[in-house]
Amino acid sequence: MKRLIFHIDVNSAFLSWESTRRVKNGEADLRLIPSVIGGSPESRRGVVLAKSIPAKQYNIKTGEPIGMALRKCPSLVIAPPDFKLYSACSKAFKDICRSYAPVVEEFSIDECFLDFTGTEHIYPDPIALAHEIKDKIRGELGFTVNVGIGENKLCAKMASDFEKPDKVHTLFPDEIPAKMWPLPVGELLFIGGATANKLTKLGIRTIGELAKFDVNALRNLLGDKMSVQCHNYANGIDNSPVRAEREEAKSYSNSVTLEDDVTTDEQAHAVLLALADSVSRHMRSDNAMAYGVSVSIRFLDFKNKSHQCQLSSPIDTTKAVFETAKKLLGEMWQNHRPLRLISITLSNLTKDKSASVQMSLFGETESLNNERDEKLDKTLDSIRSRYGSSIVQRGTVMKSGLNVARKFKGEKDNQ
Repeated sequence: MKRLIFHIDVNSAFLSWESTRRVKNGEADLRLIPSVIGGSPESRRGVVLAKSIPAKQYNIKTGEPIGMALRKCPSLVIAPPDFKLYSACSKAFKDICRSYAPVVEEFSIDECFLDFTGTEHIYPDPIALAHEIKDKIRGELGFTVNVGIGENKLCAKMASDFEKPDKVHTLFPDEIPAKMWPLPVGELLFIGGATANKLTKLGIRTIGELAKFDVNALRNLLGDKMSVQCHNYANGIDNSPVRAEREEAKSYSNSVTLEDDVTTDEQAHAVLLALADSVSRHMRSDNAMAYGVSVSIRFLDFKNKSHQCQLSSPIDTTKAVFETAKKLLGEMWQNHRPLRLISITLSNLTKDKSASVQMSLFGETESLNNERDEKLDKTLDSIRSRYGSSIVQRGTVMKSGLNVARKFKGEKDNQ
C-alpha cells in the first residue's frame, strides 16, 4: 500500500499569529509591512525570531540582532514574543488537522505530519483535501499554512517548503528529479551549513548530485550513518513512521540570549540557576533524571564553547543541576569574556529512581539529590503548574538584577 503523508507548516508562524490577533483588534496587519517578532525595541537587544515578507526586502534575517535589523530598516515594527498566544494558535490549527487525519504527529509548535494512508475511499483526491484543510485553517483562524504532500515524511516536508505562502505542493517519486534534485544541497532536510560546505568541496552542489554520488565515497566525509541517511534523503527515501504520540525526550535543553553583557560569576550563576530551575522542572514533569549535563556559551563574536560531564548516578533537583553546571562553566570561562548566550542540556536520561546517591564532583560519596532539595522542588513545581511558571523566582536570580525569568516560556525541548 502506498503511503500518503501531508506536512502542514504555518507561514511565518509567530508573526502570523501576532498579526491575526492585531487584525481582529482593528490594528495594522504586520504581514503587510516591514515587521519582526523579537526582542525589545527600546533596548535594541534580542534577536529576530520571525519576519514579514516586506522585512525580507531589507535583507533582515531570522536570528540577527534587533539592533542590526533596525539599522537596515529604521521604520521596522517590532512586536515582542507571546508564547501563550503561540501555544493557543498551535493547538487550534492542529485540532483542525486532527478532525481530518487518523494519525497526526506534532513536529514543532507550527508544523505537523498527517498520515492519510489507506483513506483513499474517504478522500479520493489528496490535492483537493489539502486545499480544503488549508482554506479551513485560513477561514476559521485567520492565518495561512503551506501543505506538502508525498509518500513519506521527507518528501511531504520538502514539498511544504516550496513556494510560500498559502500553497499546496506535491513531491511524489516521479517528481523528485524535476522538483527536488535541482535545489542546492543545503536545502535538503537535516543538512546544515557545515555539512553543505563539506559536500560542496567534493563538488556536490545540488541534491541531485548528492543522490547520484557514490555513498561509499561519502563515508570518509560524513561517517557511516550520516552518509547513508543523506544519500537516502537525496533520493527521496524515508521510512520513518508518523507517530501519534511524541517519542520520549532524549534530552532537555534550555538557553537564553542575554540582553545585558554578562561578565561576572555572580551574573552568570544567576542565569545558570534560572536555566537549571527551568530545564530540571520540565525533566521532573516527565519523571526523568539525567546522568549527563552540558553547558554551552556564546561570546559577543558569536564563537561558541561547551563543556559536559557524565555523572555516576542520575540527578533531577534544581540544586544538583545548578551545582554541576556551575562547575562546568568555571572550567571553560576563566577569562570572563562577555557572554551573549548560555544554555544547559540534560541528557542520558533514566526513569529509574533507585540510584540517586552518587560520587560528588569532588570524589566524596554523597547524595546530590537530597531530601530537602526534592521537597523544595516539588513545592515550587506544584505552585508553578497551578499559577504559571513566573509566579515564583529564586532569590539569587532576583538579586542579580538581570531580567532572566521572563524569557523561559515554551522552553521544553525534546530532541
